[in-house]
Amino acid sequence: MIKYIALYRKPADTEAFAEKYFATHLPLVAKTPGLVRCEVARVQRTYVPGFLGDTEPFLIAEMYFESKEAMKTAFASEEWKAAGANLAEIGGMELVAMFAAEVLENANEDQR
Repeated sequence: MIKYIALYRKPADTEAFAEKYFATHLPLVAKTPGLVRCEVARVQRTYVPGFLGDTEPFLIAEMYFESKEAMKTAFASEEWKAAGANLAEIGGMELVAMFAAEVLENANEDQR
């Protein structure tokens, strides 16, 4: 399994951004073909000295796919493109860092 992670820094108006994000963006993401699940968390500890420099994290979104190939197929879909366009419309593109990570199913075993 692989997940695509979106780490959002704190916007100037957290309430307005969150309202748009949850009302318009997440419903579009949910339509992405091949998406197994999506989890969103609001960061509780907003400052860790030295971590991310001066950036204050706000939200973390994790989108899970069965495989790297399924994720690549999802990224080419119209649904994913619509979600990306919406994120730009609500001002999220300048707030986000995105990356993929392989989920280690047996984290207690040596996964190097």
